[in-house]
Amino acid sequence: MATTAGAFLAGGIAACGAVTVSHPFEVVKVRLQLQGELQTKQNQPRLYKGVLHGVKVIGLNEGPRGLFRGIGCAYIYQLVLNGCRLGFYEPVRSNITKTIFKDSSVQSIGINLFSGASSGALGAFLGSPFFLVKTRLQSYSPFLPVGTQHRYRNAVDGLGQIYRSEGIRGLWRGVGSAMIRTSFGSSVQLPTYFLAKRRLVKHLNMDEGLPLHLASSTISGFVVCCFMHPPDTVMSRMYNQTGNLYKGPLDCIYKIIKTEGVLAIYKGFFAHLARIWPHTILTLTFAEQTNKLMRKVENRLLSREAPEKDL
Repeated sequence: MATTAGAFLAGGIAACGAVTVSHPFEVVKVRLQLQGELQTKQNQPRLYKGVLHGVKVIGLNEGPRGLFRGIGCAYIYQLVLNGCRLGFYEPVRSNITKTIFKDSSVQSIGINLFSGASSGALGAFLGSPFFLVKTRLQSYSPFLPVGTQHRYRNAVDGLGQIYRSEGIRGLWRGVGSAMIRTSFGSSVQLPTYFLAKRRLVKHLNMDEGLPLHLASSTISGFVVCCFMHPPDTVMSRMYNQTGNLYKGPLDCIYKIIKTEGVLAIYKGFFAHLARIWPHTILTLTFAEQTNKLMRKVENRLLSREAPEKDL
């Protein structure tokens, strides 16, 4: 198994472990973002009044099933997205750095941001159909509906309905906004994580290990949420729409600000933070551990192959 393939697999597994914990907050975030869609502030309903109220209301009315709507799609999407993001980031960064500086160990903020954005955009493109269905499953509620409601029995039914009504193009509806959103998050997630690690080691004399990974992930998660939330709101609206309510990401953000006010692009921010913090912490912490495991597996496989080549 190649090193990049091992990192891809390790990143995907780490993200799946993280999303199991953070998924209920993702459901609340999506509903907060869709609540009062294109309505003036005075006319907007407040069915979900915040993170804890959202979790409580969904739990009481829909049970655990409601809090974990779309979890199957979330697993597939995380495998694809974070497999690309964590698997391709370092190879892209090191190859570009080596080409420009002749030394892959050189740290360039510009190259780091580009590597994170490009690897994240690739993952967002490949996983877009699953995120589309996930968003629509999460927004659906038979008790307190917000936004357009899509009645899918499950992920497979959702993919089938979209394909039959809109064709293959419909499965990639809103992919542009998804790539922008993920580029924003990916461009800062890994660079800030590794930057935080270096600074904590240098200034606080922290040793390599779980405390360092947790502290670096916490810093990275907050920065990611600040940068990623506005395009995340746009993506939720683009994915959940029926027809052409929004012509594109720019039209979407223009209509949101014009109708709902500038702060509307930060709807669900604290739910997003409640989701992104544990998700980032667990993803990057798990990634450190799964990468170590994958390196051990690869070394064993490569050590077995070497004698066979000599025969």
